[in-house]
Amino acid sequence: MLSGESQENQSLSDRELQVIELIAAGLSNQQIAEKLEISKRTVDNHVSNILEKTKTGNRVALVRWAVQWGKVCLDDFNCCPLPNVPRLSEMPLVDRPGEA
Repeated sequence: MLSGESQENQSLSDRELQVIELIAAGLSNQQIAEKLEISKRTVDNHVSNILEKTKTGNRVALVRWAVQWGKVCLDDFNCCPLPNVPRLSEMPLVDRPGEA
């Protein structure tokens, strides 16, 4: 693996991030294709591109990378905020739910 900074900053598309989440959930390429309503060949290409961008050699290493860099949420572990939703720590105190 390369340095953490270069791996963390790899530009993954939204679709590639979806594919990573589904890989982490244990889906096969065929299952991912069915879920995303795309061809298995397209999923194969996405997975190949993702492995190259993240410098991981296989699906297990990819999931480890994704957990390390906060790209996936597994069973309420390492959960990431939704896109365009600020983290609680980034919100002003008056806007924080349950806090005054």
